[in-house]
Amino acid sequence: MKEDIEYLKEEILKLKAERNALILSHNYQRDEVQDIADFVGDSLELSRTAATRRCDVLVFCGVDFMAESASILSPEKTVLLPELNANCPMAAMVTVDRPRSIWKSFPGYEVQPSLIYPVEFTLRDMKRLHPDAPVVAYVNTTAEVKAESDICCTSANVVKVIESLPDEKVICIPDRNLAMWAQKNTKKKVIAWDGFCHVHDRITRDDVLKVRKKYPKAVFMAHPECRPEVLELADVVTSTSGMLRFARTSSEKEFIVGTEIGLMHRLKKENPEKVFYPLRKDMICPNMKKITLKSVLRALREMSHIIKVSEEIRIPAKKALDRMLEIS
Repeated sequence: MKEDIEYLKEEILKLKAERNALILSHNYQRDEVQDIADFVGDSLELSRTAATRRCDVLVFCGVDFMAESASILSPEKTVLLPELNANCPMAAMVTVDRPRSIWKSFPGYEVQPSLIYPVEFTLRDMKRLHPDAPVVAYVNTTAEVKAESDICCTSANVVKVIESLPDEKVICIPDRNLAMWAQKNTKKKVIAWDGFCHVHDRITRDDVLKVRKKYPKAVFMAHPECRPEVLELADVVTSTSGMLRFARTSSEKEFIVGTEIGLMHRLKKENPEKVFYPLRKDMICPNMKKITLKSVLRALREMSHIIKVSEEIRIPAKKALDRMLEIS
């Protein structure tokens, strides 16, 4: 097995040089995929980094909307997604003009009574209902949705983005938990979409209490895609990049990690003297684990699968991203 991995790595590095390619890996990818990458980070961070590098090909080890973001910011480069079916269920929960009620049967789905608009609505339906509210789109959305939005946000800057707008109410899509976190931290009215990340949304208050009892000295870091009752128990609420920074600079030695377990690899690698515990061992995104070293090698050999955002979508989508970057 070790010999196979070494062979795959050698072949990947050889083809990467031939193709003048960069390999980008999200923090939630498999350990061995992170290790072969030129850059590891969150989705927007990777796309922004790639846009500044001289290369012909970007191999994006993540999910579909991330590869789209790379295409939006680097239209002159060939963007490859090693596994075409590596999709983000949450990103697919909001569409521009084609409703998808299929998510009612998605594992873990339940309508939150505090939210008005279910996923059968389209984004244009929402905009017609609230013509005076700008749309703040989480970067975890498709290029088409970004193009229909006024400004993008990340889990780290959502409140700052909302506060930058002159309007007294905003539409925040697609994550209900991120929207409710933002609402708690702004006086503006946040109209939430009823989407969610199935990895973060499954965490309960009881899960937190159990793990805190087991590791009483550990600091609990939670991602804002978790439910409000989980975030209330957190010592730190922050993005994946925020967790990496906090763990690196904190004087604490033990941490409970409230996000997808792929982040554990980088946390341990960058902080070998510290200890990290997953909030739950099943905090795994199957789509994030679809990409393997074999699929990275295949992508470079066959130049598949190419993700290209049309100019009609790319230009307005980039405008929404640029507007966010201007205030960040």
